[in-house]
Amino acid sequence: MSYRVVVFGDSNSWGFIPNPAPPSERYPFDKRWPGRLKLILGDRCEVIEEALNGRTTDITDPQLPGAGLNGSEYLPAALSSHHPVDLLIIALGANDLKAAYNRTPLRIALGAGRLIDIANTIGGGIGTPYSSPKTLLVCPAPLNPCIQNGREFGPMFKGAVEKSRQLGPLYESIAKLGGAQFLDAGSCVTIGTGDGLHLGEKEHEGLAQAVATKVQEMFSQTPWGS
Repeated sequence: MSYRVVVFGDSNSWGFIPNPAPPSERYPFDKRWPGRLKLILGDRCEVIEEALNGRTTDITDPQLPGAGLNGSEYLPAALSSHHPVDLLIIALGANDLKAAYNRTPLRIALGAGRLIDIANTIGGGIGTPYSSPKTLLVCPAPLNPCIQNGREFGPMFKGAVEKSRQLGPLYESIAKLGGAQFLDAGSCVTIGTGDGLHLGEKEHEGLAQAVATKVQEMFSQTPWGS
């Protein structure tokens, strides 16, 4: 049996190469963590990337038209377009830390909870008999304090370092309340000094390994890639 996994994330799932003076390019598929996840799990797992730079949990931002950067507005269509989906991996919340949004850690976690609720109630979307997917909530790793010295990301994420350190327990509680599985990215990777916000190549590998272990546990298939 094969499984279809949708990764719903932001620039750290998209593969934004750390750069304190963006714009920046993207790591290739076999270097960013969703691609590494696919390689680890092997042919029994299809990994679909739904990642977008700047995406939030549920904040509307005019930088992109349509559903844009609001994850809660785009998720229903994203899931429905990929049915049947066995597992949704939600890896969002870092962009909610932006100073312009003025969000508390609790409100960010509630935004993640809203995404879990959408996944729980999506069912088959439109005109299909498929069930809602299982959900894995991944809490973003804490920001590196060096971000405060960045000319662009410093002002953008002013005051966010301490908030980012508070997300783990809140995300874990929200995941439990929503019936989702939980992984704290900060327990397996540390954001480097490239720009203080984005994962480096080593961190992409570390996160992929941790997510793969969690996915294997969820589907009781160890090892998938054998």
